[in-house]
Amino acid sequence: MRLADLSWPDVAARAAILAVPVGATEQHGPHLPLSTDTDIALALCDRLAAARTDVLVAPPVAYGSSGEHAGFAGTLSIGQEATELLLLELGRSAAETFPRMLFVSAHGGNAAPVARAVARLRAESRDVGVFQPRWDGDPHAGRPETALQLTLRPAGVRMDRAVAGDRRPLAEVLPLLREGGVRAVSPTGVLGDPTTATAADGRALLAGLTAQLLSYVDGWT
Repeated sequence: MRLADLSWPDVAARAAILAVPVGATEQHGPHLPLSTDTDIALALCDRLAAARTDVLVAPPVAYGSSGEHAGFAGTLSIGQEATELLLLELGRSAAETFPRMLFVSAHGGNAAPVARAVARLRAESRDVGVFQPRWDGDPHAGRPETALQLTLRPAGVRMDRAVAGDRRPLAEVLPLLREGGVRAVSPTGVLGDPTTATAADGRALLAGLTAQLLSYVDGWT
């Protein structure tokens, strides 16, 4: 299921859909690893490939547009323009082998550059899809993402460090985020309350997101 594990003849024999996990390397509060968005994107791609024999999973894109998380140690951002260009050139290259390519983007800050790259690739007559997981509730490092990581990488979650952050609705804090980034509203980097998250919540959420992804791909193909 993993492209990087195969030789080129193996890939040529089964090329169909290339699923590309698109994440980020950015702070997710004091309790979650910097890889959280990438972990979620990769997990969804793996589950898609487990359900469909025509899917191969590309190595994840672990850097994206994370400027809103500047000021927190470890955040690595390449900005919107570089993210768009990276995905555009990746898509052009992948189209030489794969009839279809799917970006699974689990970082909200990548939404605009992903959309622009996909629009350009489609304008160039390439068959490209995009799936961006969405959930109700806390937007960043809160209960949903913490629950997902308790399912995917429990050893990487430090629940003893989990603290509630800014719990206002995203629509209310969005102007402040655009002006001063996450640090302007939450010194811990948390938007929401992760303290009540459980692995059971994470399993249920992951199952729901996987079902949404499978439905999207079924409709697309």
